[in-house]
Amino acid sequence: MAGLAAAFGSGAMTNTIACVEKADVILITGSNTTENHPVISAGVKRAVSSGRTRLIVVDPRRIKIKEFADHYLRPNLGTDVAWINGMMHVIIAEDLHDKAFVAERTEGFEELKAMVAKYTPEYVEEISGIPAQQLVEAARLYAQAGVGSILYCMGITQHTCGTDNVKSLANLSMLCGNLGMPGGGVNPLRGQNNVQGACDMGGLPNVFTAYQPVNNEDASRKMGAAWGLDGLSTSIGMKATEMIPAAHDGRLKALYVIGENPLVSDPDLNHAEDCLGHLELMVVQDLFMTETARMADVVLPSRCFAEKDGTFSNTERRVQRVRRAVEAPGEAWDDWKILTELSDRLGYPMDYADSEAIFEEIRQVTPSYAGITYQRIDREGLHWPCLNEEHPGTPVLHSAQFTRGKGLFHAIEWQPPAEVTDQDYPLYLTTGRILYHYHTGTMTMRSKDLMERAPESFVEISPQDAATYGVADGDRISIASRRGQIDAQVKVSRKAVTGTVFIPFHYAQGAANKLTNAALDPVSGIPEYKVCAVKLMPGS
Repeated sequence: MAGLAAAFGSGAMTNTIACVEKADVILITGSNTTENHPVISAGVKRAVSSGRTRLIVVDPRRIKIKEFADHYLRPNLGTDVAWINGMMHVIIAEDLHDKAFVAERTEGFEELKAMVAKYTPEYVEEISGIPAQQLVEAARLYAQAGVGSILYCMGITQHTCGTDNVKSLANLSMLCGNLGMPGGGVNPLRGQNNVQGACDMGGLPNVFTAYQPVNNEDASRKMGAAWGLDGLSTSIGMKATEMIPAAHDGRLKALYVIGENPLVSDPDLNHAEDCLGHLELMVVQDLFMTETARMADVVLPSRCFAEKDGTFSNTERRVQRVRRAVEAPGEAWDDWKILTELSDRLGYPMDYADSEAIFEEIRQVTPSYAGITYQRIDREGLHWPCLNEEHPGTPVLHSAQFTRGKGLFHAIEWQPPAEVTDQDYPLYLTTGRILYHYHTGTMTMRSKDLMERAPESFVEISPQDAATYGVADGDRISIASRRGQIDAQVKVSRKAVTGTVFIPFHYAQGAANKLTNAALDPVSGIPEYKVCAVKLMPGS
């Protein structure tokens, strides 16, 4: 996504959280915002309730935030590219696009226009199930309401076409000139705390810090010099989702897992567990004995956020201080301390006095963090890029130009998901989170209050499907895909839409990811968690 690589390649918000309340129209898609990002959803609800802001929600479930929406569109799973193309078709056909912005700040418009010509509202209805008139009305609102903000989350990215979905949203935003100003932007809501910081620091197989490519000779030499080495490898490593099958094949001998629980969070869990069993060595560094830690050869106890000093970089690119509030239990160490001690024993000494010393090195090798110091963020964080100590930070990206100069439209055709329903597996399954639990429940499932509210896995099903299958709220039922089978409690809900069921992925017992498909987006390597075919049977 050349024109927007600095923001979308890293999954960063182009705008701030506060900007959401400045929007004239907000488009939320693939985000159950009230349950997964309740603080941000409060801002959305305030803006809408004030009468300043209009809201469009596009989601396969009738989620809570839709109650505040002017328009709620319900697409079939895996049809996001189609309905976004359909909105752009309407906007171009009715001459509602920002012609000055398109002419001055973008390229590739004619190719996009030619491609979306066939995505008429009627054609999109055949693919997505969204009634043609609803699509037209939503497109008109987004294009005509002034400054528009797009919020999305993993309902957009966790598909085999996730990269195409994000590019399509960027197309829509550029088409209406909604980038580079307060209240606008394309804003991914990160799924976990400090994921943004981990990516910024090079926690990806193809980049150093600040998304400097590892196969770039200049970047490799610069990082090597900072670390006292002649040069670093320019080979791109494996993505996390590539490591699991590599373990099965013997191409990966050892795995070091830090703060992750793949034996609950990875797709096609039965296969993932078999793959990890082929490793010669697995090390897990975590707070608790997770399902993955129980399988490890070595477990290293680390500290939680309240037990250490450092920084977090949040979803809006704000770099913030974190300070130790309590002492760590037992022999738990800071993550950086564990890693430096291990490096010393492997023959490469890492001599840091504390977390601030590490941050000072980060500043030297990371252009977007160069102007951020502990002193400057003592009380309030700064948004990267912050290029020097006089720089105020950058709350809104792309105000003058895009990273590549002009933003590039991508003409993208819709492709169906990797797995569709059939006679044997007639229902679609989608997965996600619920308010009371976080990720694989490593911490939240140790809370008595939270477990009282959400004690076990469930399958959310529409009243119509419940009647078809002869099940009632609270019954136990078996759900099977081509990869596995689980039992879960039935939850009959009007959030669900006939033909699609929902299961939260938090629970090790009744794990949704025993069912999900490990098919990957070819660019990002993200699995298609959000679409797979299943069948329902009487509970075992």
